[in-house]
Amino acid sequence: MLEIRVIDKIEVLSSLKKQYLAQTTAPLDGMWLCGFVPMANHFGFYDDEMLCGYCCINDDSFLLQFYILPEYKLYQADIFLSIVLGKLDLVGKLQGAFVSTAEPEYLSLCLDHFSKFTVNALMYQKDNDLTSAQEKKLSMVPAKAEQLMTFVEFAKNNIGASEQWVTGYYDNLISRTELFGYWQGDSLIAVGECRVFDEVQIGYADLGMVVAESERGKGIATQVLSFLINHAQQNVLKPLCSTESNNIAAQKAITGAGLYSSNRIIQFEA
Repeated sequence: MLEIRVIDKIEVLSSLKKQYLAQTTAPLDGMWLCGFVPMANHFGFYDDEMLCGYCCINDDSFLLQFYILPEYKLYQADIFLSIVLGKLDLVGKLQGAFVSTAEPEYLSLCLDHFSKFTVNALMYQKDNDLTSAQEKKLSMVPAKAEQLMTFVEFAKNNIGASEQWVTGYYDNLISRTELFGYWQGDSLIAVGECRVFDEVQIGYADLGMVVAESERGKGIATQVLSFLINHAQQNVLKPLCSTESNNIAAQKAITGAGLYSSNRIIQFEA
C-alpha cells in the first residue's frame, strides 16, 4: 500500500489539486474550496518518492478532499478505508466527511464507507444570460479600507462571526474590491461579497451576503444578490453561491434572484 506523509507546504499539491478539480462535474463552493480546505491538514500518498495522491482533514477530524492519480486507483479503496477506520496513526480517527455531489469519485467512496449522512448545504449557480430577477434598484458601494471595522462589527452582530477571522477575511476582500455595502444614511444594512477565483474555477464569481437582522423579511437579500449577479455578469463571470439546507429564507432569496440548485454538500458521519 502507498505510504502516507504530512504535507507541510500545500503548494506541492498544486498539480494534483488541478487534476482533482478537472474531474468535478460542476464548480465547487468557493468558501469550502478557497477558505476551509486550505486551512485543513493535508496528507500526501507516496509510492517511494512519487507523490500520487492526497487528502485533507480539518481540525474537527472531517475529511474534506480525497484524490489519487488514475494510475494508482487500485490502492484508493484500501487507503480510504484505512483512513475512515482510523488505522493510520498519522491521520487519527475521523468524525466524518464533507463532499459535494459535484465530486463523484470522492462521493462514491464516502457512500461505500459511511452509513450516516445528511444534506449540509445547497449549491447554486446561474448561467450568464445577462439578466437578473432584480425588481427594485438597490445601490451597493465597494467597502473602503477605513470602513473595515464597521463591516467586522456588522458580521459579528448579525452572524456571530469571529472577529479575528472576519477581520482578515474582510480586509482581503476590501483590498480586492470584492466587498460591498448597502447603506441607509450612516447605517450599514447589508453586506455583499463577489469573490473571484485566482487560479482555479476561472470564470466564476462566488457570492455571499448578510442582511441586518432588523431588516430581514423585506426582500433586501434578493436585491443584494441581484446586484451581485449583475456585477459578476458585467465582468463576464458566472455567479455561484450556497446556503445551509435549513436556511429556508436564504433559499427563497437565492431562487428569487434567479439562481438554481443542482448540487448539494453532503455531511457524512462515522
